[in-house]
Amino acid sequence: MDNLNILTTGGTIDKIYYDDKSDYKIGEPEIGRILKAMNVAFRWEVRALMRKDSLHMNDADRSLIRQAVMASDDRFYLITHGTDSMTDTAAALADAGDRVIVMTGALHPARFIDSDAVFNIGCAIGAVQTLAPGVWIVMNGRVWDPEHVRKNRSANRFEAC
Repeated sequence: MDNLNILTTGGTIDKIYYDDKSDYKIGEPEIGRILKAMNVAFRWEVRALMRKDSLHMNDADRSLIRQAVMASDDRFYLITHGTDSMTDTAAALADAGDRVIVMTGALHPARFIDSDAVFNIGCAIGAVQTLAPGVWIVMNGRVWDPEHVRKNRSANRFEAC
């Protein structure tokens, strides 16, 4: 892998909660901080495309993500994304040529001590280096074909559908 192109869109992985009202906002992308702390041995760059909860994403947002991928000659992409509409964005990225696109997120904010963010990012980095070209979702320790996975909100995990 020559370079990992990381696109961030917001979602729970980057949420910051405020105790007084249980409100949140989507903060700076956490993935850069995580990769620096892990001292990874490859080149990477982070581009924050938006800071949205995926429930608020629309076709224009998905088009922007696709344009960002298609405008680059890079082959390897990791996209951090909210979990609620991750499969919709994956569908918008289908047929992106000879690129390996891995999408991941978190069910708990990266700033939380019990977050799944670091685990999901680590799995996604391993996956992006070994998978065939296409769009993939990496969550809960598994690599998923976006057409055959869904988020189970009551169990708070991804599962086959």
